[in-house]
Amino acid sequence: MFCAARGGTARKSRSGRISAIVPDFRLLVGAALLVGAAPAQAQAPKPNAELNRAWAAGYRAAFVCSSLWNGAGKSLDAIERDELTGIYPEIEADVRALKADVDERAKRVSVRYRDDMPPRIAEWSEREGCVTLPIGASAPTPENVPAAARPNLDDRPWPLGDSYRRAGVPAGLPPFFEVRAQLADFGGRSSSLLIVKRGRIMTEWYQPGHDLHTAQRTFSVAKSMAATLIGHAVLKGQIDVAKPAQIAQWKSPGDPRAAITTEQLVRMASGLTSDTAGNRSDAIYMGGASVRQWTVQWPLLNPPNTHYRYANNDTLLATLSLKAALAKAGDPLDPAAFFDRLGMTRTFVEHDKDGDYILSSQVWTTARDLARLGLLYQNDGMWQGQRLLPADWRRFVTTPSGPQPDGAFGYGAGFWLLNKSKNIPADAFGAFGNRGQYLVVIPSRDLVIVRQGYDDDKNRLDIAKLVEAVVAADDMR
Repeated sequence: MFCAARGGTARKSRSGRISAIVPDFRLLVGAALLVGAAPAQAQAPKPNAELNRAWAAGYRAAFVCSSLWNGAGKSLDAIERDELTGIYPEIEADVRALKADVDERAKRVSVRYRDDMPPRIAEWSEREGCVTLPIGASAPTPENVPAAARPNLDDRPWPLGDSYRRAGVPAGLPPFFEVRAQLADFGGRSSSLLIVKRGRIMTEWYQPGHDLHTAQRTFSVAKSMAATLIGHAVLKGQIDVAKPAQIAQWKSPGDPRAAITTEQLVRMASGLTSDTAGNRSDAIYMGGASVRQWTVQWPLLNPPNTHYRYANNDTLLATLSLKAALAKAGDPLDPAAFFDRLGMTRTFVEHDKDGDYILSSQVWTTARDLARLGLLYQNDGMWQGQRLLPADWRRFVTTPSGPQPDGAFGYGAGFWLLNKSKNIPADAFGAFGNRGQYLVVIPSRDLVIVRQGYDDDKNRLDIAKLVEAVVAADDMR
């Protein structure tokens, strides 16, 4: 359609400032199985309290770092209330109990979890947010090297900039006011709602303490951003998603994974297995492990394009394939540069210690920046008179090709499909993320809907009901 080392390896960041020994997790697991006699009956592994505490320290360091300095930043009290509650139950108590040491000058957060181990550390840069160091890594020296500043477009008119005076918000009672008034009825704990009609902001609401420049973590909305960056490379002829993914570790003779395409990765149809269904990737998100080392190790379980299995690893591998393809073209992967072209200057795509982007989840952005991404798709890949995505890329990412998930929503290529939801146009599609992050685009209605939140397992937004209400309100206008 469109054209590991034995034992462990020493890793170094792009700047050469960070090094740590990162174990080969497969060998550690194998060694554990070989120690001692096997029990008569296999026993389920017991929760590892020490590891959970190390995860918790990494989680706290990362979220405090990103919340403090990405976007407009948040207060420590707001971070405690919003970011460090309603999270994974096995680590939440430790996350709340551990204390963060904030170094404002170095833009570094340290969280100590054991007296005989270095603290967990996350360090911020102005261009790409925070990097979480591996368990056992010490703080780098010298201090952070200043990164190139992101452009400030606050005085430019919407949608490129954030000027209120010229943003096109109608005077008087805003359209879709009733949807905003009923937001709590749709469930979850909302922090923002933004509705854009024909490119104009019609409704914009934030919880107290938030505003248009408050960045939140996207969670899996980042997967749709990864698909967007891949689409831009397709436009430039730098990658063919129908060809095998460019993963060097799979190129050994006889490795069946060499046949997996970038498209199959983006569609969650690779056939690969991983540690858990849904694949939380704790080792990367909270342990500071290498994206490349963690994702390339998993074996093939099913023939590609025969089973749907939602996995962070598939998106991370697709991003590694993109990075390799761009390197061959002499064009380094630079998400900040692309998103800045859309005016998404408060979107921070974070990476691991080796410089590989964590585009499965670890992106921070604002409601308006998400709306800009939605407008790019609403306009079928055009932005400010320039084509940034192939003319049929929207059709590609919204076509349910190959195996599909069970449940209320279909899946395209990096985007969810609302084609099974009643009273919603069949062309509605969206980017969905944990804790209630949603971007929905309805091309036939010229509508873009953004909702951010701090949902938890007990109280979640019903996105289909919210979108249905917006469509009904649009009918009444």
